[in-house]
Amino acid sequence: MWKHVAANGLSLLIVALLAVGGVVAWGKRAYEQPGPLAEAICLRVEPGSNMRRVSKELAARGAVDTPQIMRLGATYTERSDDLKAGSFLIREGASMADIVGEITAEGQSTCGTEVVYRIGVTESEIRVRELDPATGRFDIVAEFDPAAEAEAPEAYTEVADRNDTRFRIAMAEGVTSWQVVEALKAADFLSGDVAGVPPEGMLAPDSYEVRPGAIREDLLALMQERQGDRLSTAWENRAEGLPYDTPAEALTMASIVEKETGVPEERGQVASVFVNRLREGMRLQTDPTVIYGITNGEGVLGRGLRRSELDAATPYNTYQIDGLPPTPIANPGLASIEAALNPDETDLLYFVADGTGGHAFGRTLAEHNENVARWRAIEAERQSN
Repeated sequence: MWKHVAANGLSLLIVALLAVGGVVAWGKRAYEQPGPLAEAICLRVEPGSNMRRVSKELAARGAVDTPQIMRLGATYTERSDDLKAGSFLIREGASMADIVGEITAEGQSTCGTEVVYRIGVTESEIRVRELDPATGRFDIVAEFDPAAEAEAPEAYTEVADRNDTRFRIAMAEGVTSWQVVEALKAADFLSGDVAGVPPEGMLAPDSYEVRPGAIREDLLALMQERQGDRLSTAWENRAEGLPYDTPAEALTMASIVEKETGVPEERGQVASVFVNRLREGMRLQTDPTVIYGITNGEGVLGRGLRRSELDAATPYNTYQIDGLPPTPIANPGLASIEAALNPDETDLLYFVADGTGGHAFGRTLAEHNENVARWRAIEAERQSN
């Protein structure tokens, strides 16, 4: 009899274990399989929230079918206590495992509000953008110049102190170090004083994600470090026979290339013109260097150059001096640095605007004079219209 009872008990235990195993397997499948969300959403997790509250909201918004399974899965994978406050993009069909991974991962918000401070050559502005989860595109809800406007718009002040608002500084190619410092001083989401203007050319144009309260000097140090790394790498991979002896001279050339053309495919040609002129012992004769000598990089000249300025003997007037000016005239981007150190191989010595935003290049002075005549005709026609 005892054998019979033991056999029945063992059978029941096996059945129970199989049932539990089946439930676990079902739960695992449910946790990892694609979810029911038909359209991407932006989920905001408030500070102090928990997995129970978040899973219920996701169920209410149609992102999960069984919030209990999501919580069990988060507990089983030891991620329940890793919940992050912020705004997170939950994509169409995301599994519960995907969602838990998104809302517990290290890093900043992946959707919601983004404040982008664009530091440009002629102007700087703050843009407040909201990500539309359905399209994956940002909609601009506010734009303003923090240095020019006494009060920031309400659309900015409402989101500036939210924990899930992301801040990014986008520095354009060709801005001067003075312009960068002045722009950072006007950013109320940064902190700390700036002791001085960094060396011209040594700030890397790029996009920098920052947190509110970030120290200005630390950000400038990061910009300098990044530009130094770019210049060092490009210098190590430079072409042979270039007419400059130091990375500093190459950086100066890169800044001239940056200011002379905004057409990416022209950079190598423009660099080749200046390299060829240096090799031939010809003066560079480039307007941006003259302008820098007048403004010292502190803003935009805002007018054409005068004959007296072109004739003046200054360290930056490449119509009057031989070789390169003493320093860069702006902060060049990576593409211009690479162009200066690996220019196109050409026999070009001249270029002038062609009326399309680009330039017409010439090998001889006669070719150049023809290109200049065409450009002047275009200018005259535009003025008459």
